[in-house]
Amino acid sequence: MADGSASGTTAGEIVHIGCYTAAGGGHGTGIVAARRDPVTGALDPLDVVATTPSPSFLVRHPRLPVLYAVNELTDGTVSAWTVHPDGALTALAVVPTGGDGPCHLAVDPRGRHLFTANYGSGSVSVHPLDGTGAPGERTDLVRHDGRGPVPDRQDGPHAHMVSPDPAGTGLFAVDLGTDSIHRYEVGGDGRLREVARVRTRPGTGPRHLARHPDGRRCYLAGELDASVTAYEWDGGAGLTERGRVGASRRSGPVQPSEIVVGPDGRFLYLANRGVGTVTVFALDDDLPRYVDEVATTGDWPRHIALLGAHLYVAQERAGAVVVFPVDPETGVPGPASARLETGTPTCVLGGGSLIFP
Repeated sequence: MADGSASGTTAGEIVHIGCYTAAGGGHGTGIVAARRDPVTGALDPLDVVATTPSPSFLVRHPRLPVLYAVNELTDGTVSAWTVHPDGALTALAVVPTGGDGPCHLAVDPRGRHLFTANYGSGSVSVHPLDGTGAPGERTDLVRHDGRGPVPDRQDGPHAHMVSPDPAGTGLFAVDLGTDSIHRYEVGGDGRLREVARVRTRPGTGPRHLARHPDGRRCYLAGELDASVTAYEWDGGAGLTERGRVGASRRSGPVQPSEIVVGPDGRFLYLANRGVGTVTVFALDDDLPRYVDEVATTGDWPRHIALLGAHLYVAQERAGAVVVFPVDPETGVPGPASARLETGTPTCVLGGGSLIFP
């Protein structure tokens, strides 16, 4: 650990890890907390801090010490906890989403609403948040419609991600099943009003959308056609496609999962299941420019997160979170430097501070 204050304390960061439990066919037992070494990037497991069914995606409140998780079940729920300095969690609330298989959630930047993408039922739900960060009774549930050309994956709508605007007034909802990005305005009453629907190319299977820090550029991971699509956003209802590039240059099955823009906006990272890689793109042109593609020591990297100078890869099928140092100049991850064994990890969430005497 790096030296902390002059009093001799050492500083670390708490990381929470979501997973699939037996309820979702996984081997995890709930949310795991770990201490992250800011120098080496290594994770020191602390405990299972919440025993809850299939918390497959996690997010934190923008201002309050509150953590939220989807419970990816047929009768979907979202759970909320107060986060303590040592990473422990105290339950705040569990509320139904009104949908099947919630797989992603997000809090608007003002901390007023919690949005959830229900994959199985192809819907988006909205819950208001009170002064403690606890979600209240649902204010809206919007179901998408349509289907795509891939019969086994696009038989109907499958909402896969929700992405609130930085200003908190609008929302993108990405639907894998209908090859669509829905654009919503969010009312003060927590109701959604659709103002646009952007159609991707048929069979794209859009999964996740990454926003650039400049507020204009967006990048979409195509799970079914192994693509990255670049868009320009006008700040309102307009989302214009600028072009597409391939997700991977490796041979074999490629199924993109998480897509992340680095905090300085120079590089884009895409996890590829099947071939088990992360592709690095430079963002110095209209389209992402291929830089390199690195192996992740497993074939099913479901989620990636950039924390400090390291890339964290949740290897769902390998049962581990693998850590890679990132070269600050090239943006390319080096050989794996650490590994934390944990049951069926699906999400890595940083952002919690901790001081150790």
